[in-house]
Amino acid sequence: MAELIVPDWPAPSRVRAFITTRSLGDMRKGGEGRARLRSMVPAEPRWLTQVHGIEVLDADAACAAAPEPQADAAITRRGGTPCAVLVADCMPVLFANRSGDAIGVAHAGRRGLAAGVIEATLEAMALPASEVLVWLGPAIGARAYEVGAEVRDDFVARDPPAQAAFLSSRPGHWWLDLYAIARRRLDARGITQISGGGFCTHREAARFFSWRRERTAARMAAVIWLT
Repeated sequence: MAELIVPDWPAPSRVRAFITTRSLGDMRKGGEGRARLRSMVPAEPRWLTQVHGIEVLDADAACAAAPEPQADAAITRRGGTPCAVLVADCMPVLFANRSGDAIGVAHAGRRGLAAGVIEATLEAMALPASEVLVWLGPAIGARAYEVGAEVRDDFVARDPPAQAAFLSSRPGHWWLDLYAIARRRLDARGITQISGGGFCTHREAARFFSWRRERTAARMAAVIWLT
């Protein structure tokens, strides 16, 4: 039986979400996993063409009808409209409000985090910070994601305290904690209800696809919708 990861967060019951694992198959267009996933959700998910940017798709807008528009996050307030992102080391970030009438999902790798995809998603949802719930999904772990000094310098130039998310691994190289960066960005926006984290797609080879471990093009999916 295929394993799904269901977020453990205090979202209202009408908020449904899961993250696939490698056991369900490749979730890219044409991958064997999409047909299997489709039977688990109320409609075809709003798939995106992801570019590690900060564009947010409003899935409820009339102009959102194009197949797989270029974006790295999506939001909806409409029931029965699944929003999805593809991941294989980058972090899926799920958003909902306490009343259960708005949701979102973001593809947050290190480039998206640096550029501000979390902030862009929160701005598009336009909710008071006290109403926002967030769950951080499976991503490459802090002791598996080594980056060069240029990556650390980019984050620190934008946000000096972000240096706390980096641990020196060897001269000119650093371990990057994506979860710490995400939590810092959320905290800066006044978001206090943050769940999830603690996964490592790189180390959990039997469970997750990992681009850095396998150089694979295969992807998992994070899907969220309102009933």
